[in-house]
Parts: sequence; C-alpha cells; structure tokens
Amino acid sequence: MKRKILNISLGAAGLVCLLLLALPALEAAASVRLKDLASVQGVRHNQLVGYGIVVGLDGTGDGRNAVFTTNGLANVMRNMGINIDPQQIQVRNVAGVIVTAKLPPFARAGQYLDVTVSSMGDASSLQGGTLLATPLKGLDNRVYAIAQGPVSIGGIEAQGPTPQGRQRNHLTVARIPAGASVEREVPLSFEQREEVVISLNTPDFTTVQRMTQVINGLLGPGTARASDGATVTVTVPPDYRDNEIALLAAIENLEIVPDNAARVVLDERTGTVVMGENVRIRELALAHGNLNLQITAPLEGQEMLLPGEPPQVAGANQRLVRMPEGATLGEVVRALNAVGVAPRDLIAIFQAMKASGALNAELEII
Repeated sequence: MKRKILNISLGAAGLVCLLLLALPALEAAASVRLKDLASVQGVRHNQLVGYGIVVGLDGTGDGRNAVFTTNGLANVMRNMGINIDPQQIQVRNVAGVIVTAKLPPFARAGQYLDVTVSSMGDASSLQGGTLLATPLKGLDNRVYAIAQGPVSIGGIEAQGPTPQGRQRNHLTVARIPAGASVEREVPLSFEQREEVVISLNTPDFTTVQRMTQVINGLLGPGTARASDGATVTVTVPPDYRDNEIALLAAIENLEIVPDNAARVVLDERTGTVVMGENVRIRELALAHGNLNLQITAPLEGQEMLLPGEPPQVAGANQRLVRMPEGATLGEVVRALNAVGVAPRDLIAIFQAMKASGALNAELEII
C-alpha cells in the first residue's frame, strides 16, 4: 500500500492539513534503515561555548553599561601589551558575544566548524563586525576549538513604504561558516571492543525486538540482546574482531519495520492535524454546536455514512454525521470537513473524543 497524503481545506476558517500515514500490507514497503532509527552509543555531538568580542561595528555595539564588554576588551588589549583602565573605555564599535558550536564525532585537529555568535549586551546590530580569537570549551572546561573571523547576519535589511512591507533580519545573532578550527580531539575508538551498544531514538519494545531479530539474522542467534525498550547490546563476532567498523556498517544498513504507538498531533496555531490512518474510533455520540456526530454499530435499516459519501443534513441549522463503529479517524475528519467544521472546532472534537475514551491514541497538542 502506498503512503497517502490528504490536504483538507476548511474554507475561510483556516487550513487543516491532514497527513494520513497508512501502514503497509507488506513489511518490506515500510522498512527503514537501522541508522535512521537508532545510533551507536558514544557517537554524538559535543556542545562547545565561549565568550568573545566582536569589533568593527558601525556604532551599533554595547553601551557603557555592559561592564563585561569593557572588561573583556581591556583584557584583550592587555594581552597585546596595552594597559588601559576599563572605566575609560567608551566605544560603540565593540560587542560582547557568546559563541557556540557543535563538535561532531570523530572530528580531527585542523578541521573547521560553523559557529553561532549571539550578542550579550545592548548592541543593536552585529553587522559588519569581526570576532576576535575566542577559545571554545566543552563541559570539562577544556578548549577544543578556536573561533575567529567576520560575522554574517544572513541577508540585508529592507524597508517598504508601509510597516507591512518592511523586512528586518535578526541583527544580534550571526554565524561564521567554518569559523572555528578544531584544536583538541575527543577520543573515540571501536577497536578491540567486545560489545557495541545501539540505542533507539524513540524507545519502543516492539521495534527493539524486531531490531534484535534482524541483527541476529545477520550475525547469528544470541549475538544481539535487548537490554530494555531502547537499547540493544551486540556482541562482536570473531569474524569482525579488529574490524568493528565493517560490523557497524553492516548493522546500520539493516532494514527494520518500526512500530509506533497511535498518536494524533494537533497544532492550534496553524490548524494542522497529523495522525495515523490506523487510528480508529469506538462507539461515540457527540454534539458540538449545531453538529451531531454518531459512531455506533449499525442497526437493521439504519443508514451509515460510508467513506466518500456526503454527510446527512437533518435540518436547516443542524448537521448530522453517522458513521459505523471502527471508522478511522481520517474518515471522520473527511466527513466533518464536508460539513464545514472549523479547525478549532475539529481540535475541540478530538479532545472530547480522547476524554471520553472513544479515541484510543495519544493526543499531543503543540
């Protein structure tokens, strides 16, 4: 079965985009590489941070009240052999900033990282400035990289004839592409390891069991064992000793059919609804304004709304939707959309369904 995407328009009330992700009949059609579901323990980014000084601004730097900027500039001048009292510094071309970067796994000395520069004081813009050499430290307080270079705020500031036509960039946050050089490496090696631990990005008992079975199918029974709902420990087979990288390359390309709990995600700001096609509704009778929704087992002679059929209109100011028990949430939404339900009304109906126990899915509002 192909993955279906359905866009639902609710007229002037707003736009509701309903993405129906159907579970395939064949497992191979929904298989995902293990590398897209999990990661090897120890292979991760490390956060780096440092305090720096941006110079060369066009009068848009920090004011005199930013003591950390004047003290920082005085320290920079002192390191260059110039002693100056911080109280005498009254420059508007300098800004104190926090510099952040991510140190990727297996980064080697001499490689370059992108850095983000964020103003700390009352500078109005970092445009045109240059970051002075800034040590970037990890959580262990060791210096892992040095950042320096001209900053870029990305784009320009444009103004139109009306406030609605103006476009203004965020001028106090900038980036320096390849602006930091790696000076210290984080030791990470898989040589001579007897075990490798793989962690799921989203814990799930069914998925971790399937992952264990697939790995054992490749390496042999008992090679992989699940420790919990997110962790699989793989014993390195004798054939892969001293060649653990080849083992990891073989494992990460294995294909697995992930299993996820039924979930409905609602965004009240944009009216977006995302759900799985297999989310079904139990017996329910709901009244919302002039709308009546009935989901029940069909009785003899009772007409039910089937997928694709227009909802019934009981009266001039009353809308009636009857559907059989076991109808999918996608079918319910299509029926409600046909009678012109507004996005906020749709979200309220879902919340009422969840509270009544008729919606057997996790309801998440973002």
